[in-house]
Amino acid sequence: MTTAPKTEPDSRAEIAVRYTWIGVALVALVVAWVLYSRWDDNRRAMRAAEEKRRQEDARAVEMLGGDRFDILQFYATPAEVHHGEAVSLCYGVSNAKTVKLEPQTNPVWPSFNRCVTVNPPDGATTYTLTAEDGAGHTKTSNVTVQVR
Repeated sequence: MTTAPKTEPDSRAEIAVRYTWIGVALVALVVAWVLYSRWDDNRRAMRAAEEKRRQEDARAVEMLGGDRFDILQFYATPAEVHHGEAVSLCYGVSNAKTVKLEPQTNPVWPSFNRCVTVNPPDGATTYTLTAEDGAGHTKTSNVTVQVR
């Protein structure tokens, strides 16, 4: 009668080493899930911030005249002065290529918001702002300053 060789049971250390790969695999899965979750959250936050910035930019462009050619503002402050006092003429244009202010000696150029200082002569002086879009279209606006 032959008997099978007697095998000794594995020690606890050998069993622990043999099944350690299961623990390592589980830890690796958890780490991968955490990294993916953080990456996905960051990507969503970046997209939301980009969309918000895009909406704010569109709102700012619309407030500044959008794509239309126009004189957004033209006014004098103060509108009435005493002899020898200066007046600020403020203007804003959208999509203009050139701007002309008459009568005026200071240079002017297209801007969404710009002011120039003038010294009007005695009496009432009417200033005319003319904007041109480069395609031959012009727009004008007038403001009158009273000198007392």
